Amino acid sequence: MIEARNLTKRYAGRTAVDGLSFTARPGSVTGFLGPNGAGKSTTMRLALGLDAPTAGTVTVAGRHYGRLPAPLREVGALLDARAVHGGRTVRRHLLGLARSHGIPARRVDEVLDAVGLEAAADRRAAGLSLGMAQRLGIAAALIGDPGVLILDEPVNGLDAEGIRWIRTLLKSLASEGRTVFLSSHLMSELELTADRIIVIGRGRLLADTDMRDFIERHSPDSTLLRTPEPSRMRALLEDHGAVVRPDPHGGLRVTGLATTAVGDLAREHGLALHELTPRRASLEDIYTAVTGDAVEYRGSGTAEDDKETER
Repeated sequence: MIEARNLTKRYAGRTAVDGLSFTARPGSVTGFLGPNGAGKSTTMRLALGLDAPTAGTVTVAGRHYGRLPAPLREVGALLDARAVHGGRTVRRHLLGLARSHGIPARRVDEVLDAVGLEAAADRRAAGLSLGMAQRLGIAAALIGDPGVLILDEPVNGLDAEGIRWIRTLLKSLASEGRTVFLSSHLMSELELTADRIIVIGRGRLLADTDMRDFIERHSPDSTLLRTPEPSRMRALLEDHGAVVRPDPHGGLRVTGLATTAVGDLAREHGLALHELTPRRASLEDIYTAVTGDAVEYRGSGTAEDDKETER
């Protein structure tokens, strides 16, 4: 478990984390989201004892990280996949970590097998691709068989197979009762992986909830329908208070009426439907809306610019 209570960190007058409280619980993958500069990396560094809080507390496995007698056996972390001595081989790097905590050498072979790096065991870290370096970082996080995992952007550099692999791995680890705390900007993947979601902006908590609840609560009812009589169907729906727009990929997008009500109207008026599909906004759409006011670094090509272009 990871628990933050009124966690605050200030740097030279700038508040990076501002009274943040949350709990990441065992048995689930918790997604940790926020715009660049929101305080995600600072929060993770505070949890791992790499920085000291200005105020408040954060504990992992029930203790402050610095008080854990054998940290790698309690907490596995990946913050920077390239933070490895480039001259060491993959095996030597992991063996050094194992020996520092009295972990049997056979565990090195187990984690190499788990992350698919057996064939690269004797390669030097400096020669690894980013994807392979990520796998090595995950192997290092797993070396002590910890109950808590803290991973910052673990899918960076991974190909499609690697992304599917880590999704399966993280879900499997959570199903064993571990706490998995995961930061990622790859929204579509996080939506598939995380059970819960914590969103921060400018160092403050914006959301802490179940993933499905978060999407459903912020996603208006929407229905995609296709019919051979679109004009008649549109008029009928608008007469019943629905908002109807053409869908960019064909058909009609309907809001303001439940999908079942749309289907009932079509049946009552003898209108054929070739498709009737309920739609919800994606995690990316909702995240963008929720964090819009908390974005600290914004380029000129914003979503509003895109909307103006479309108009």
